[in-house]
Amino acid sequence: MQSVAPIQLIRHRSGAPGLRLGLGPGLRPAGALAQLQGLLNRNSFWARGRSHAALATMLRGSAAAVSAWQGQELVGFGRASSDDLFRAVLWDVVVAAEHQGCGLGRRIVATLLEHPRLRKVERVYLMTSNSSGFYQHLGFEAVISQELMLKQRHTTV
Repeated sequence: MQSVAPIQLIRHRSGAPGLRLGLGPGLRPAGALAQLQGLLNRNSFWARGRSHAALATMLRGSAAAVSAWQGQELVGFGRASSDDLFRAVLWDVVVAAEHQGCGLGRRIVATLLEHPRLRKVERVYLMTSNSSGFYQHLGFEAVISQELMLKQRHTTV
């Protein structure tokens, strides 16, 4: 009987340089950008089709990033932007379908919230289309007094 490798979470430095270089656990080459692209393409509707270059730019601008690995396979990811004091926003929290419902998303969000760049932030925001129940279980609340505003720009990334 083959044993299943435990899932390891990695809390990356700001800008996630290891992920941008394609490194996985133990700083070993793992094709991390290609794996992130595949994870997002298979398990999200909002982040499908992002190029390697766009993912590298996204990571470079992220205050915090967390990746979840089972062996050398990327099975979860989340990131955040922050001003380190007043506001932070969680982005792109995603877990591979076969690992959903096992607490991995909860671990990713908790690790993001404990990141040094988010730990003391006054308010943490996020936007979700279909996972509000998940985030409510983690202490997030719907905010009726605020309105989401969007200015759509078409880019060639």
